[in-house]
Amino acid sequence: MSFEKLVETRRSVRGFFRDKTIPEDEIREILSICQQAPSNCNVQPWRVWVLSNDARDRLSDALCARLDAGDWGNPEDPIDTFYDDYRRLQIECAVEMYGKMGVERDDMAGRVRAQRRNFEFFDAPHVAIIAMEKHYGIGVSLDIGTWLQTFMLALVERGMASCPQAALRLYPDVVREEVGIGENMKILCGISFGYEDPSVPANAVRQKREPLTKNVTFLS
Repeated sequence: MSFEKLVETRRSVRGFFRDKTIPEDEIREILSICQQAPSNCNVQPWRVWVLSNDARDRLSDALCARLDAGDWGNPEDPIDTFYDDYRRLQIECAVEMYGKMGVERDDMAGRVRAQRRNFEFFDAPHVAIIAMEKHYGIGVSLDIGTWLQTFMLALVERGMASCPQAALRLYPDVVREEVGIGENMKILCGISFGYEDPSVPANAVRQKREPLTKNVTFLS
């Protein structure tokens, strides 16, 4: 697969084959490749916990229990609010996703079920938790962003799929307790990964991209 095709193929998958696992040796191979991701001064600030089997299930159960109890989370950082054109894109994204899932705008129970799918990890057999030291700021988070893209593309190259999940930031206390992550670490996101189940309606979602001129300015 060419690099261009690799980038075009990657997308957020929201339905996996639960019983089609990736051998740990292969996960280690992929993560070893990702160690080549660039970072400022080569500090390699990403800290990653990979959960499978019982560890994965315990975290999922704990997160779902909090949501089922009516607790909508206690994020350590404000959740991003989008305005103007950014808001338009957010709405278009939601319309496409909920439409494929058969959830109407006023179907609040359906929206809660859709939110719960995040904490079921969309049935993926593996989930990675990504964190960084709390005292670091935006520069280090940019470095970790390069690692995230490298990881997701490495999965696609091997015929696998993933879904990066900011939703896991909603319950940092649950993630720390279940995974054994210290208070010195900031939970950035999770990534569910495995093999895509194409029969899941949400996997029919295809998000459009803006024209280049919306994001890039050329000067000469």
